[in-house]
Amino acid sequence: MPKAMWNDLVVAESDDIVLVEGNRYFPRSALREDLIRESDTRTVCPWKGTACYHSLEHDGRISTDAVWYYPTPAPEADMVRDRIAFSDDVQIID
Repeated sequence: MPKAMWNDLVVAESDDIVLVEGNRYFPRSALREDLIRESDTRTVCPWKGTACYHSLEHDGRISTDAVWYYPTPAPEADMVRDRIAFSDDVQIID
C-alpha cells in the first residue's frame, strides 16, 4: 500500500491514489490530522484552481506547506477533489 513518509512517520497511507501531473493524490481522509498545521499559503493552477496548504509539524520539526489540496477544484480537475498531495519533503513509498 502506498505511504507518504516524513521524518520516519507515516503521514498518509492508501491504495486509492490518483496520479495528476506526476503528483500522487491521496484521499484527504488518509492524512494524519495530528501532524498538520493550517497555512495561509495559496497558489493558483490555471486548470485545477486555487490550492490551499498545510505544514507538517512533529517533535519540533516543521515542513512548511508540505501538503496541498484543492478545496473547490475546477470541473476538469474534479479527480483531485477531497485529495491531498505532498511536496518533495515527503517521500512516497509504494
